[in-house]
Amino acid sequence: MTRDKYNWKEALPVYGPLVLLVLVGFVWAFQYIKPAPPDHIVIASGEKGGAYHAFALRYQKLLKDQGIDLQIISTRGSVENLALLSQGKVDMAFVQGGVQANKPATGLQGLGSLYYEPLWLFHKAGTRLQRMPDLQGHKVAIGPQGSGTQALVRLLMEENALKIPSVEMLAWDSVKASKALKAGQIDAAFFVASPRSPLVTGLLHDSSVRLASFERADAYARRHDFLTVLTLPEGAEDLAVNIPPEEIKLLATTSDLVVQEDLHPGLVSLMMQVVDKVHRPAGWFSEEGEFPNYRHMSFPLNEQAERFYRNGPPFLQRYLPFWAASLLDRMKIMILPLLGLLLPLFKVVPPLYRWRMRARIYRWYEQLEEVDKESARQQKKSRAHLLKKLDDLEKEVRGVKVPLSFSYQLYHLRLHIDFVRGRLLRDAIDS
Repeated sequence: MTRDKYNWKEALPVYGPLVLLVLVGFVWAFQYIKPAPPDHIVIASGEKGGAYHAFALRYQKLLKDQGIDLQIISTRGSVENLALLSQGKVDMAFVQGGVQANKPATGLQGLGSLYYEPLWLFHKAGTRLQRMPDLQGHKVAIGPQGSGTQALVRLLMEENALKIPSVEMLAWDSVKASKALKAGQIDAAFFVASPRSPLVTGLLHDSSVRLASFERADAYARRHDFLTVLTLPEGAEDLAVNIPPEEIKLLATTSDLVVQEDLHPGLVSLMMQVVDKVHRPAGWFSEEGEFPNYRHMSFPLNEQAERFYRNGPPFLQRYLPFWAASLLDRMKIMILPLLGLLLPLFKVVPPLYRWRMRARIYRWYEQLEEVDKESARQQKKSRAHLLKKLDDLEKEVRGVKVPLSFSYQLYHLRLHIDFVRGRLLRDAIDS
């Protein structure tokens, strides 16, 4: 125990400055560490029961497994979501492609397009609708105020010069519009929904309504990058009953996940993994792995999202829980430079420590050499004085303590003292 304590005291003057230098380096580097990612974020979804809200619930579950609390705010749709994002009231939101067409996005970035959102135009069976201008003189539900559905329909109507009062536009939600269409209270209704949604399935199987095919779908897609032409094959919904009874051309936009540009990079990386897991499987109109992508986005692509599309998840997040990967990622600004500093220091310090220990022994050789040289010049009467100096020197050397690894050098010094003493005694006898 005594020896260990002693070794530590001896090492402290050498290793102490190194430890102090490392601590100073840590304090300095700490100023540049990114803040930890928040454990609470807010997303604007859409109407409860809709696709946006359903996907938000799936995100919520996956994020909870990583220690992140996702708060879901139900809204009327994409327009309201975009407003909440612009006001900074939510961190991310689902936004239908094209909602902010021709409007510059400030402070917002996209993580990617998630899936196709077909635009369905259902009308009464007795009404013939082949083109948008055929809606003139009819009562049409175009989606609630603040929804992406209404924003898209208004855009298409404006391009076809359809205005009030030539068309009676009703800002109804999808449930109300569906019931009114089945009851014959309106002539047509637009919906943006998944082909698997109960609303679309119910309308496809209702004999009182028909699904319109967009004859000029290719023209719309050429005019707008955010629009895609999809084909619903004959009998795709039900082969036995042959629903739909003919091939249908649909216009589709994409659902984009949009975030604040200052959203923590670590959270962006985590969200990309969640989005990839939820939206990678194949759907009615997409192959496996087609989504998420950034081909149809109306927003600037987030830098972290771009890295994900190029390289996949960050290395640390592939093998570690999110909190651990995030901590190490933030600490690397400290660890890497300090490793570069410590490696050469650790190469220098051991030789310095050995030199310090040897110096405690070697300094006595200077006195021993003086006694040895003086013995060659001194007379017999002076040899007693030199022997006393050697005795004093040996007494002092016996009090020197060094680590065990340097003990052999201490014993060599004592042997050399005995050697000089022996020569002085032989000279005294010979004379």
